[in-house]
Amino acid sequence: MAGGAGRIKHLGHTRRAGLMDRFDTMLAFTRVVELSSFTKAAVSLNLPKATVSAQVLSLEKRLRVKLLHRTTRHVSVTADGAAYYERAIRLLTELDETEASITNATTTLKGRLRVDVPGSIGQRILIPALDAFFARYPEIELEVGCTDRPVDLLHEGIDCVIRGGEVVDESLIARRLGDMPLATCASPAYIAKYGMPASIADLERHRLVHMFSSRTGKNFTFDFLVNGEIIPILGRQYLSFNDLEACVAAGIAGLGLVQMPLFMAQEEAAEGKLVMVLPDIEIDTVPLHVLYLQNRHLSTKVRAFVEWVAELMASSTYVLPRVAPAPGLPQDRSRLLQVSV
Repeated sequence: MAGGAGRIKHLGHTRRAGLMDRFDTMLAFTRVVELSSFTKAAVSLNLPKATVSAQVLSLEKRLRVKLLHRTTRHVSVTADGAAYYERAIRLLTELDETEASITNATTTLKGRLRVDVPGSIGQRILIPALDAFFARYPEIELEVGCTDRPVDLLHEGIDCVIRGGEVVDESLIARRLGDMPLATCASPAYIAKYGMPASIADLERHRLVHMFSSRTGKNFTFDFLVNGEIIPILGRQYLSFNDLEACVAAGIAGLGLVQMPLFMAQEEAAEGKLVMVLPDIEIDTVPLHVLYLQNRHLSTKVRAFVEWVAELMASSTYVLPRVAPAPGLPQDRSRLLQVSV
């Protein structure tokens, strides 16, 4: 009897180990599909490339089907692989949600998490609050890109991004964090030299420091809101940057007028570096989102970061609660949204 009980216990342990191996293999395969690369998948999973390759080969052998087309330069999914991927993602998500539902507050989240945020938000809002994040999740390894460039979440292996602007890409899941008010500013030296603008029309003769889209190369206009209608101003185009902090630095240097998030304007104005221009004319707010791929297995680490950053923005004086757009206003306010997939 004792020997029989031992064999049953051993079989149970073997079965559980086999199931976990299958889930690990499933995760490796889905990550290769998402990143179109064994190397990138291995990096994102913190595993040797040989291990990931062996896992996928064993999966194909067990299923007796070819899941991936492999060349020296490219990896693509077969029709059978695409069908398996969709089911695998659902199973992985259900497993993660089941574990998360019973995870208590003492469970420690571990592993690397890759996020990307605009430099201004990273430096002025996110980084000063990271001590609180690590107090809550001390064993998460956070890798933060602070950029205003377009990022490819899928192929760069980035878990989530924070961006401003309306979301127009349906391949992304977006959680609205709030709305960022804007302000138009200039340095005291610029005002002394060129005068204070008295009206929106007056801006046409002034030098405007623009931010341009890294994706399209086009300059964003200065947008004012008058009687529910957006009035775009391009002004004299002679200087533009693809980085918001660079635009602010140019404004402080007296090179022209700058339109920026209100919280940045208030900080620089408090130090006497900038003054508000046309403060009584409303500027439409820019919505702020945290975004991630809808087909990616959302790990507990990503979910934890999304919830934490939502709490951070909700408590921030820099971000307003979400407001509905005025009737007739365009929905694409993508001056800061630089996401591509």
